[in-house]
Amino acid sequence: MSISKYVSDVKTINNNNEVIFNYLSDFNNLAIFFNEFTLAQISQQIPKANIEDFESDTDSCRFTISSVGEAGLRIIEREFPKTIKISGEGKIPFELFLWIQMLPVTPYQSKIRLTLHADMNMMMKMVAGKKMKEGINKLADALTMLPYQ
Repeated sequence: MSISKYVSDVKTINNNNEVIFNYLSDFNNLAIFFNEFTLAQISQQIPKANIEDFESDTDSCRFTISSVGEAGLRIIEREFPKTIKISGEGKIPFELFLWIQMLPVTPYQSKIRLTLHADMNMMMKMVAGKKMKEGINKLADALTMLPYQ
């Protein structure tokens, strides 16, 4: 197994980095977006994986992946107002760490970048590597569209 690093493009969010940090550092704020329609769309992007039963609290979220079982994400570190570190939990087929980094540009504009560290075997890396890079950029794009408040 070797750790692969996938870094998103830098994205701009028209909001204060403290507001963005507070919003993203609570999984309950994201729960409303993981409705049945969104889970179905995510499932279409991942072959042979139907995602269901999304639940969250402040520090973690849990869901079921049909081909894997129960999985989840947990916030393991918050560095106000610039970094949120998240790890995978449950039956995720590889160890992962996701960093969300925020940097103020102006009082009402921030830059955001995601970094995914995934500990995958060579076969999984060959099969999923390109999808991981695309996925991290899609996730960064999605974070720019959230209604930060």
